[in-house]
Amino acid sequence: MNLYPLKFQPILKERLWGGTKLKEVLGKSSSSDITGESWELSAVDGDISVIANGELSGISLQEVINDRAEELLGKSIVERFGKDFPILIKFIDAKQDLSIQLHPNDELAKKRHNSFGKTEMWYVMDADEGANLIVGFNKNVTKDEYSGSLENDTLLDLLNYEPVKEGDTFFIDTGKIHAIGAGVLLAEIQQTSDVTYRVFDFNRRDKDGNLRELHTELALDAMDYAKKDDFRVTYNSENNKMNEMVDCPYFKTNFIHLTQDLTQEVSHRDSFTIYMCVGGSAKISTETGSAIVKRGETVLVPASSEIINISSTGAKLLEVTV
Repeated sequence: MNLYPLKFQPILKERLWGGTKLKEVLGKSSSSDITGESWELSAVDGDISVIANGELSGISLQEVINDRAEELLGKSIVERFGKDFPILIKFIDAKQDLSIQLHPNDELAKKRHNSFGKTEMWYVMDADEGANLIVGFNKNVTKDEYSGSLENDTLLDLLNYEPVKEGDTFFIDTGKIHAIGAGVLLAEIQQTSDVTYRVFDFNRRDKDGNLRELHTELALDAMDYAKKDDFRVTYNSENNKMNEMVDCPYFKTNFIHLTQDLTQEVSHRDSFTIYMCVGGSAKISTETGSAIVKRGETVLVPASSEIINISSTGAKLLEVTV
């Protein structure tokens, strides 16, 4: 059987800072009032996505990779990553501020955790009035100055706050201190990694009354202390075009706003293609099948596909390849 556009069962994660927008805005099946994340496409150990449509329904992503790696991922992807799926796709709802954190690069993550590093990007889907993100420092900071701010509880004074609205996009490279602010619903594309160094959590306590673990020492050698303005992504939003957003060593993302059907010849890619629907709905078709995605849903198109046809009169999609 040929592979076809695959949808997966969302893996919902309760978080101390989570809310109800994943359920109320994106239609996720949750009975919790603190659902913070929907892992749409994951090969993280313990959280392997399971196919939700077609003849392969009930089969895990990893099983398909193990059996048909080049057909699903692409030969070049297998040569680079083996049978490790390199991307993790999420929707995130922050009812409260997330912890202040950063992620290590590939070298540190491999050495310390036998993991990929974690480069990521955010696309804001919805933001309450006054909502913001924390990205980087508001001035150049020394390691000693940073450490002193933790001791004096003044870290927030050193951080850069970015007001946000729907469509705003950010690229978060490794080492950059950051946090998603309260009232933000976003799509996240990242390397396959669950390694996070939490450095400040507003002194919050979990449901058992415990302070969450901080990773103060691990973060010191992983952090970029320089003030940089390299995180806001500027991109065109021309209708029915592939508008480049991010092109980094780990993933490439295009923004597509459709007012008519779009057909792409993709045999040259030698990569799987992911579509995250961030507005409206669309039908994604290949030679072997189709899948309908609506806002808040994700589809994986196998690398073996030569033609992708997208039918819609209003969908907004993030197209992700490697």
